[in-house]
Amino acid sequence: MLGLCTAILIAAALHAGQAIIAPIVFALFVIGLVWPVQKAVQARLSAGLAVVVTVIVTLVVVAVLALAIAWGFGRVAEWVIANGARLQSLYVAKLDWLEARGVLAAGALAEQFDVRWLVRIAQGVLAQIQVIISFAVVTSVFVILGLLEVGQAAAQLASMKAAKPGAQCVLDGLAASAAKLRVYMLVRSFASVLTGVLVYGFATWMGLDLALEWGVIAFVLNYIPFIGPLIATVFPTAVGLLQFGSWQAVVTIFAVLQVIQFLIGSYLEPRLTGKQLAVSPFMVLVAVFLGAFLWGIPGAFIGVPVLIASLTLCEQFPGTRWIASLLSGRAPEPG
Repeated sequence: MLGLCTAILIAAALHAGQAIIAPIVFALFVIGLVWPVQKAVQARLSAGLAVVVTVIVTLVVVAVLALAIAWGFGRVAEWVIANGARLQSLYVAKLDWLEARGVLAAGALAEQFDVRWLVRIAQGVLAQIQVIISFAVVTSVFVILGLLEVGQAAAQLASMKAAKPGAQCVLDGLAASAAKLRVYMLVRSFASVLTGVLVYGFATWMGLDLALEWGVIAFVLNYIPFIGPLIATVFPTAVGLLQFGSWQAVVTIFAVLQVIQFLIGSYLEPRLTGKQLAVSPFMVLVAVFLGAFLWGIPGAFIGVPVLIASLTLCEQFPGTRWIASLLSGRAPEPG
């Protein structure tokens, strides 16, 4: 009971401090990814220039991802607004078809549908994009400040090894966590690019509107396990329903997109990451939804990396090693 109450209080504190805690956690994740870049540059340039180069590279990557998702969803929102009257007529036609077959609720649904409803959805999507861009700006500030002090923090931990043996475990755990997170993001990036290319190719072959946009959206959202691929599948399927007006086309779009997401996410990625990133699928799902509940879209993205880092730190201490083994999803080793 004490542990449960503690967990609830910690979750409430994390949710209440979202504006500060979420960018800090995200910044620590980014620092773990780009620290090798800074070390490599620092071997050839001064420390100050190394930080500048690393920050510029990081900002370029973050800006590309942010602009890609903003462009993709912005184009979809523009398409919805521009085709609002057409979508409403198609929607009413489908309801008439249902009503002709005895579905009496069709008339009530038709009265609730309005073009302004679509416009509000599109505006809501654009508002979320602005929130993500603002979050990226705040996170970038923490990344810059953190890169300036990460070397000093590592040196401080190393100097405490004699007085506090746990400091070495923390230092080893942080280094191992950063290495695992780099592997995770490398594999996830490759899978995201492959997913985006396949979705774009299939959408083009089907003649689906906004084919390039769906490919870009699938590429970016693939970084969020479970939730991202689901959104990247449902939206094109909904557009296909209104565009083609055929249930065969809708089933084909949904099925093929699901097959693409399943093969890459459930077959290719686990084989590329291997046992070093083995995590229970149940815990991955919990991490994604818990992160989304606490911090929204950024939390859904950072949930799995936080889980990987937490389990890696648990492996370094004898008292918590059993937690890492229990949640790894691996079979127990013989003996």
